[in-house]
Amino acid sequence: MKIRPSAIALFMLACSTALPALAVDYPARKPGLWEMKMGDGAGGANSAPAQTIQQCIDAATDQALRDMGQGMGKDTCSKQEMRKEGSTLVIDSVCRMGTTTATSHAVVTGDFGSSYRMESSSTYKPPMMGKSSGSFVMEAKWVGPCKAGQKPGDMIMGNGMKMNVVDMMKGQPKK
Repeated sequence: MKIRPSAIALFMLACSTALPALAVDYPARKPGLWEMKMGDGAGGANSAPAQTIQQCIDAATDQALRDMGQGMGKDTCSKQEMRKEGSTLVIDSVCRMGTTTATSHAVVTGDFGSSYRMESSSTYKPPMMGKSSGSFVMEAKWVGPCKAGQKPGDMIMGNGMKMNVVDMMKGQPKK
């Protein structure tokens, strides 16, 4: 399966959720190996194929991804609100992506120990890459301890390509 660079950027955004520390803390994920299936949520003939990525995390890596999101959001978002409604997290944001303003609404459900699901819809003004709106769905499940030879931050793309997001954040080459 071919992974487009935009899928990697989308994954990084999804993992970090671009959220600052707000009144409601974003839940930490259980350390170990997570499998994340991401798609546009359209589900039709014109729908982009879903991408599946595995990521090995520990508590420090999970926090680093949230911190990265906090930094991204601080510089690019004029609005970031997260609230808890029962066991659901609701996230609303307005962020600049180049010359485009993205207004997004996301709903996150799950326990972050065994699984979680994020559904997000966005509008883009002016349109981004020819689209004035889009949706994104990510379903994540904990599959067990990280595999032998994996270190926290290792990401394995659907095509087998491996990279380490911690090294990428530090500007180090992939190993």
